[in-house]
Amino acid sequence: MSAVSATAEAQTIRQTVSDYRDAFRQLENEDWPTPNEIRPAHGAPGPEYWQQQVDYWIDVRLDEDARRISGIAEITYHNNSPFALDYLWFLMDQNRFRRDSWDNLTRTVSSTDQISSTAARRMMRMQEWEGGFDVGTVTDSEGRALQTRLVDTLMRIDLPDALQPGEQVSLTISWEYNLPEENVVGARAGYECFEEETENGDCIYLVAQWFPRAAAFTDYEGWHNLPFLGSGEFTLEFGNYEVAITVPADFIVAATGELQNPDNVLTQAQRDRLEQALTAEEPVFVVTREEALANEREGTDDTATWQFRAENVRDFAWAGSRKFIWDALGVQQDGEGEYPDTVLAMSFYPNENEPIWSAYSTRVIEHTLDVYSSFSFPYPYPTAQSVSGPVGGMEYPMITFNGPRTVRDEDGNITYSRGTKTFLIGVVAHEIGHIYFPMTVNSDERQWTWMDEGINSFLDFMTQRLWEEDYPTNEAEPDNIIGYMTSSNQQPIMTQSDAVTALGPNAYSKPATALVILRETILGRELFDEAFRTYARRWRFKRPTPYDFFRTMEEVSGHDLDWFWRGWFYSTEHVDIGLESIVLAQVDTGNPEIENALARAEEDALPESLTQRNNREAGLQTYAQRNPEVVDFYSLNDEHIVTNAQRRTYERYLEGLEDWEREFLDSGTNIYLMTFRNDGGVVMPIILDLSFSDGTTEHIRIPAQIWRRNANEVTWQFATDRELVRLEIDPLHEIADADRSDNVFPPEIRRSRIELFRSSQSSNTLQDMDLTVTEDSLDTRPERGGDDEE
Repeated sequence: MSAVSATAEAQTIRQTVSDYRDAFRQLENEDWPTPNEIRPAHGAPGPEYWQQQVDYWIDVRLDEDARRISGIAEITYHNNSPFALDYLWFLMDQNRFRRDSWDNLTRTVSSTDQISSTAARRMMRMQEWEGGFDVGTVTDSEGRALQTRLVDTLMRIDLPDALQPGEQVSLTISWEYNLPEENVVGARAGYECFEEETENGDCIYLVAQWFPRAAAFTDYEGWHNLPFLGSGEFTLEFGNYEVAITVPADFIVAATGELQNPDNVLTQAQRDRLEQALTAEEPVFVVTREEALANEREGTDDTATWQFRAENVRDFAWAGSRKFIWDALGVQQDGEGEYPDTVLAMSFYPNENEPIWSAYSTRVIEHTLDVYSSFSFPYPYPTAQSVSGPVGGMEYPMITFNGPRTVRDEDGNITYSRGTKTFLIGVVAHEIGHIYFPMTVNSDERQWTWMDEGINSFLDFMTQRLWEEDYPTNEAEPDNIIGYMTSSNQQPIMTQSDAVTALGPNAYSKPATALVILRETILGRELFDEAFRTYARRWRFKRPTPYDFFRTMEEVSGHDLDWFWRGWFYSTEHVDIGLESIVLAQVDTGNPEIENALARAEEDALPESLTQRNNREAGLQTYAQRNPEVVDFYSLNDEHIVTNAQRRTYERYLEGLEDWEREFLDSGTNIYLMTFRNDGGVVMPIILDLSFSDGTTEHIRIPAQIWRRNANEVTWQFATDRELVRLEIDPLHEIADADRSDNVFPPEIRRSRIELFRSSQSSNTLQDMDLTVTEDSLDTRPERGGDDEE
């Protein structure tokens, strides 16, 4: 038994003394929480559902020379829960970059004899630089100092009086911190400088996780106190934000929310272009390439304050740079009277990104909003933004950070690869999609990463498939996940984020593939889309758990899917359905004239005895040939001769049959008994293509419930008057079947291509060092010098 199988067996509840495995056992009885008035069994928020609200007024300043942030926040916490709160917890995620942080102290390595250049560079930087919040004051609304306690990336603020249900409390926090260089320490945010481009080393600043954010307090977890260790993203509360951002006066700032003071920070021409973009048919440059290049050259010691307002968002992020080109396009939608009918799609990027960003970034935002809205609900916010910088891809309400960039060759020519183009389209679609999941459908990213990354990867896969015909994306194609599902390091999708060893396939690709299969193969598009849209609309601006998703999908679609969730989300088994055998069973008519002839034909089809054949070829005669007097009736007639007794028996048999039975006997029906094995463990539908000798074909989809009595092996019957000549399991490669060698009858020769290669030669060190050996001199040692290469 493999390690994976052994693990699966250990997790199986033995319900009998045999090896029976109930793949359709109800999750409601074992793994899912008991329904209640907050989260009922049908998957919708219940009549007693509640969630907290936290509002922020923030004044923040960027010190460009010191690359340091300083801010002060007035925070109003609304206690909508039925519980009195003696303290509040806040996320202090920048503390991850303290040298004594849990993340820094618990980092492990995969090798004892080598280190990557990335890890080495980070290690050296952390020895000379330290991040983390420097908290100034924490006071209540009366200016009185509040007691705080720091626990790694969490800060507890003790309240002088318990915050009762329905009440609110205001407090003020001041802080500072050093911005990390993202490309060095891997921060999800930070700065990137272009020192070789300009004299003053112009930078892009991506600012996120930058202020003390209220931790989530929920009905299913209480206070969410998992530390930030780098992988698990952020579980937050919705609220309203007023944010003032002070930066150098030549900066362009993008942020969550809507700009409140364009007259103070934009020229008249730029304001006119921004207005024009709302109704334009293609992106309009709000800040042109020429204006961005002028900002880089000129520089200034003055500052400007950009003011933003955002309503009902769960976070706030911003970006600033004097290098930014800015383009915008108004995307029209039916806001259903609740959301904006025009969404301003915008992109911010340096000249180094051209021409690919102006060609694709904002256009991809437009396309993404269209596709995601069709699967869920209208885009709920007034802006959707894609910002270039050192972060490969990260999402926040209304704003995303994306990394792809063009390259310059030695002659200064700008180029980009096919991979760069597809990366840009894919990452913008993915990160903008996150504004729906989890920025609006507010799932718990740190506990169940797949709920945002997997669902979002499913939807961005749909978005890319609709970008252009044959667009090169395979992330959620079933065959693409086979390698991970058959690997020895696989973990269940339901594993907590920081414990996952292969986050990409576990939290992104496998759940996305599962949803593709659920839509295209299990439920069909109509049922899936209705159920998924119901889930999205039920839980927008609320906090769903996996069980709310699972229950909604089942309740709306009318399908019990516990077998599917168990196999794909709770286990480390894989899909592998194989054909064990096919038996052709034809109806015994009982007619000796027919059945005896068939028996004789089957006997005649057997190969002749090798001994008998060799005797004949050797000219040997049998005793009966030499003595014909021993030949009798039985010698001249085989055992399949039809007798009168058999005829009389058949006549009596017919007299006892009903009309339909006689019709069935005369039909000549072929009954094919097909035995299938479930070698991978995950039960799935059996999808068949059948081909017949008359040239006809038939496509059959057997529901997964065929495995309900035996999850390991089943025999299925198929009746037809045609002769079956070929069978194939999963002909469209839609269920991630890991081994297709046993999917076809009759077996086929598998095709492959081999390469001709020469066996590797031992290293010729003399040749590698451009040294020669002559008969006159066998000394091949290089001269030793301080500057010589090794």
